[in-house]
Amino acid sequence: MEKLLAELKDKLLAAAGANLKAIVLFGSAARGEYHERHSDLNILCVLDRAGAEELEALHEAAVWWERKKFPAPQVFTLGELRASADIFAIELLDMKTHHKMIYGEDFFAELAVPMQLHRLQVERELRTNWVKLRQAILLAPQKDQVLLHLMDASVSTFVTLFRHALIALGENPPAGRREVVTDVARFAGSRPESFFAVLDLREGKCKPREISARSTLREYLEVIERVTDEVDHRLANAD
Repeated sequence: MEKLLAELKDKLLAAAGANLKAIVLFGSAARGEYHERHSDLNILCVLDRAGAEELEALHEAAVWWERKKFPAPQVFTLGELRASADIFAIELLDMKTHHKMIYGEDFFAELAVPMQLHRLQVERELRTNWVKLRQAILLAPQKDQVLLHLMDASVSTFVTLFRHALIALGENPPAGRREVVTDVARFAGSRPESFFAVLDLREGKCKPREISARSTLREYLEVIERVTDEVDHRLANAD
């Protein structure tokens, strides 16, 4: 991972020169939860100018990174980041809390995230992703492999939202995914084992055949429902 990040830095610097102000690693790798099989290396590039010409200059570096099976870097100016804090409160708070500077000065201490808007985004994203999961279940063939894939594809999103739900409720969330799920399941009165099973599968700690897909999905969906409703109730009463 370090070698890849160093290569990316060299390519971006060669392409952008003085226009490149910072390169930031964020996401699971910055939180110390990187797994080579399924984790991305998420990169934020901060430019002085981010017009068409400046983006074109980064094209080859971005294509090289994509060929390594990672998402293209997110590109902002510092002013755009500040202006986006009201609509990307979850994402920017995550970056601010867990990031690694690959290049440039650390500017996150000066980046203010409006926590009232963070609370609203947490509520909206929890319910939106719950609805999307329900839609996916409606259309999914009732095959174990498909049902396991639905949970595997959504578990990182929900763990992130659970972490931010704890923040929105004024708690200091633990660093580990399982600890986050344990804490949020406890206040919602649900059981975390279904999430543990999906995380074990995702991390290669168990085989698909060792998991009862249908019963795990029922419990997985119940955790999401209870957490979403409880967060909505508690935040409404806090206003």
